[in-house]
Amino acid sequence: MAHKTPLGSSAPPTSCLDLWREKNDQLVRQAKVAQDLGLSLRRQQLAQDALEGLRGLLHSLQGLPAAVSVLPLELSVICNFITLRASLAQGFTEDLAQDIQRGLERVLETQEQLEARLEHGLRELWDFVLHVSSLLPEVLPALHHLAGLQAAIWLSTNHLGDLTFLLQTLNGSQCRASEDLLLLLKTWRPPAEESDAPLTLQDARSLRDVLLTAFAHRQGLQELITGSLPRALSSLHEAASSLCPRTVLVQVYTALGTCLRKMGSPQKALLYLIAALKGGSTWGPPLLEASRLYRQLGNTAAEIESLELLVEALSVSDIPEAPQLLIEVELLLPRPDPASPLHCGTQSQAKYLLASRCLQTGRAEDAAEHYLDLLALLLDVSEPKRPRLWKDARKGARESPHCSPWVSATYLLQGQAWVQLGARKEAISEFSRCLELLFRATPKDKEQGPASSCEQGCTSDVALQQLRAAALISRGLEWVASGQDTRALQDFLLSVQVCPGNQDASFHLLRTLRRLDRRDEATALWRRLEAQTELPQENATWSLPLYLETCLGWIRPPDCETLLAEFRTSLLKTCDL
Repeated sequence: MAHKTPLGSSAPPTSCLDLWREKNDQLVRQAKVAQDLGLSLRRQQLAQDALEGLRGLLHSLQGLPAAVSVLPLELSVICNFITLRASLAQGFTEDLAQDIQRGLERVLETQEQLEARLEHGLRELWDFVLHVSSLLPEVLPALHHLAGLQAAIWLSTNHLGDLTFLLQTLNGSQCRASEDLLLLLKTWRPPAEESDAPLTLQDARSLRDVLLTAFAHRQGLQELITGSLPRALSSLHEAASSLCPRTVLVQVYTALGTCLRKMGSPQKALLYLIAALKGGSTWGPPLLEASRLYRQLGNTAAEIESLELLVEALSVSDIPEAPQLLIEVELLLPRPDPASPLHCGTQSQAKYLLASRCLQTGRAEDAAEHYLDLLALLLDVSEPKRPRLWKDARKGARESPHCSPWVSATYLLQGQAWVQLGARKEAISEFSRCLELLFRATPKDKEQGPASSCEQGCTSDVALQQLRAAALISRGLEWVASGQDTRALQDFLLSVQVCPGNQDASFHLLRTLRRLDRRDEATALWRRLEAQTELPQENATWSLPLYLETCLGWIRPPDCETLLAEFRTSLLKTCDL
């Protein structure tokens, strides 16, 4: 049967078609060069230029009447444009569906059936076009490619009914009655491209494999969350056995570990979790699942170790990798649901879980330090009013035989939280409670035997001195802020006495003496500080726990060298007079 074209129109000259195709191929090659450049401005610029080139080429092609001889190229250009645009944006935008619709309308234009688009939606438009395409075998490969992109959009937006209908239509009579999307995707056989077809960034068969992996992954997770464990196991095995990128395979193995644990196969679950940890750099989800597995097995030591590694893993920022300039599996996956085994939360949430498990399993000293670290982390988001957290921290601390430093540290941290919120009266009250406890505390007797790392950090002479100095300086700074320099002077003097090597205390004292015009005392202190700055300084805080290092960072005076220089200048002026 002869191909129909609209009346009064004719196919463009072969030379124009060759030029357009050459332009498409050149832009595809440019995008592939950009892909190999990794994360760089040059890559971004090359890819963006290729995208704009494809946009311009598509505009030229669609500025002419639709012609069957041009449709394979035109549809290929649409596919390349959508693929590159979605990969650069890391998602599908609404206007990409409009590009697909325009391509379908152009197919119908060549068959004088454009009126169909006025009466039906996109789903029905696909039905019309795929039936018409049986008359246009040369258009079929590009049309299946476009259908793959439509499937990707519908999968990513969870339009599974529309996706099922499209795949049924693509597969024809062999799967018309089936609604099993996995079966439909496996059955779909996109026709092979001709050897002289226009270049594409990603062919239809590659896109089909991506769709198959992404849907199996999504379905497996959903079935796992809803408790359909045998079906989840089957879907996840399907995802793992497909062409699964490394980052997605880590997720699939983690989900398989969760599924097998819930099905009562802990040893098989552990094998998958080990494979997940070996397979990538995203260790959070498999470590959290490992902690659940060890808890189920009653292996408390391994559970705690997994949680400690989880906290450490979440404290390290992932180094981003340049995404492929293709439709990738990750692009079609939803963000992890809180109920998903792939959701491992934040560092502070993991720290809270670790602290609470230590407390529940009788590791009071470890629990106390973890709670204090957590409180220090939470102060960056100004959360002083978390009564359960403060209660748990103090409970953990009090259950330790050397509880005073830990309990006092919770008051110090809460006082810092009130400072951040501008509540000066409450802050001074918390610092005073802290000091009351600290001056009753004594370091652990070193002859009692080796202490844990937590004990060494919290009850040593150095830590206790630094904690006392931090509380005194913190309260002194609040006295300064409220205009009570005399009270501040008392706290700064005491902080220098309890921790003689703490230069922060000395600098705060120097500032206060200068404001109070106590020149002789200030000059004597300045001379001592000048002498100390000329000597090599030892790192006295390297062994301190995280929460204490955080506290010391908050009270560190700014521009110490500037203060010394200003004081030196003022002394010189006085001598000149």
